[in-house]
Amino acid sequence: MPRQTKIPAMITDDIQQLYEYDRWANNRVLQAASALSPEQFTRDLGGSFRSVRDTLVHIIGGEWGWLTYWKEVAPGPAFLKDLWDRHDALFRPDRFPDIAVVKSKWAEVEKEQIDFANGLTNESLEKTLPIPTTQIGLASLMQHLANHSTYHRGQVALMMRLLDAKPMATDFHLFLLEDQH
Repeated sequence: MPRQTKIPAMITDDIQQLYEYDRWANNRVLQAASALSPEQFTRDLGGSFRSVRDTLVHIIGGEWGWLTYWKEVAPGPAFLKDLWDRHDALFRPDRFPDIAVVKSKWAEVEKEQIDFANGLTNESLEKTLPIPTTQIGLASLMQHLANHSTYHRGQVALMMRLLDAKPMATDFHLFLLEDQH
């Protein structure tokens, strides 16, 4: 069966709910990680990203990078090179010695993300952005980022279990249930 390449149009409310969920889930992971000792937080567990800290920094670095890209009016090759140079400088794991520093950066990025999401329109979600060999719609890229964060939150949950710590559930249906109260 051929892969569907055209995603049905998302409306602004869908994306805003997706990003409300993303923030909710990220904050639950940060809350759980707060219970780790400094040694547990930075312990090399041999995953894609060495430690809980490194994985959290990767998540927030991705959220910052994509958000910065989306906000650029005309992103070209020079902008992209500068963006990734800034990303690599800002999101080196050693710049985040403890969970408090991670939370502080997370709060900063979340504020920008909320402002961006609140400014979206159905028309702006249809905007396409250049990705090396093609163009991809903003709505699809925003779905990608939420999925990326979910994937890595799952890695953090596994790391927490390896550290004999308790992860917090971040399933979307739990967000929906909590949002009803």
